[in-house]
Amino acid sequence: MRSNVPSCLVGAFRSLRISQAPAARPSILPNASIVSRQIQCPQNVRLFSATASMAGNWLEPSINRKKKMMKGRPRVPTGGSTKGTTVMWGDYGLRMTDHHRRISAQQLKIAEDTIKQRLRGQKYRLYKRVCCNVGVFVSGNEMRMGKGKGSFDHWAARVAVNQIVLELKGMIHEQVARDAFRLAGNKLPGQWEFVLKGEPPVVGITKLDGVTLEELKRPRRKIPAESVKPIPPETSGVESQRTPLDLP
Repeated sequence: MRSNVPSCLVGAFRSLRISQAPAARPSILPNASIVSRQIQCPQNVRLFSATASMAGNWLEPSINRKKKMMKGRPRVPTGGSTKGTTVMWGDYGLRMTDHHRRISAQQLKIAEDTIKQRLRGQKYRLYKRVCCNVGVFVSGNEMRMGKGKGSFDHWAARVAVNQIVLELKGMIHEQVARDAFRLAGNKLPGQWEFVLKGEPPVVGITKLDGVTLEELKRPRRKIPAESVKPIPPETSGVESQRTPLDLP
């Protein structure tokens, strides 16, 4: 059977050769190794927390429970600090106002479940600004003094005064967020307040509303004693006529 293909086309195909080193075409997609290097993130780092998580989750870190820990106090820098007192990632926040304390992981979990139950069916995101990275060791009741520190009981978080613990962001009305944080504050120890994004920070118990941190650090202005006048006590006519009780 004779082929209908012209002989000129057959000769042209035979003359074609595959080059040994073809020119590489520029690739639009980046190299896989470069992509993996860029996407790789440091381990044991939470982006939405003011305290180190030590791996694990925010309620139970991956720390050896047999390692004893001291009770400690919340770390506040000398001279005051505004760190952790303002809303960073959300629109609303829950801030403690009375005193620093240690909050257990069980209490924080109950507060989180309360917010989720109140906001069921709505689109939102809850940010946790603290992490339970402190182990609490307790000895049994009616135990004599000594004999060591005790066994592990639960995890807890050190929360400083006026520190934001929870933040909320989403398609939620402000009154609904207020009600959710009110219910969560009732489950937590201490006094709590509702905070909006953009409110001034707090140093200790002083809110920086109209005053800066530099002005608080300045020494107090000395007032000369000559300019201070004592205020005389107020005496009414009825009190002057009153007879002392010890007289007959």
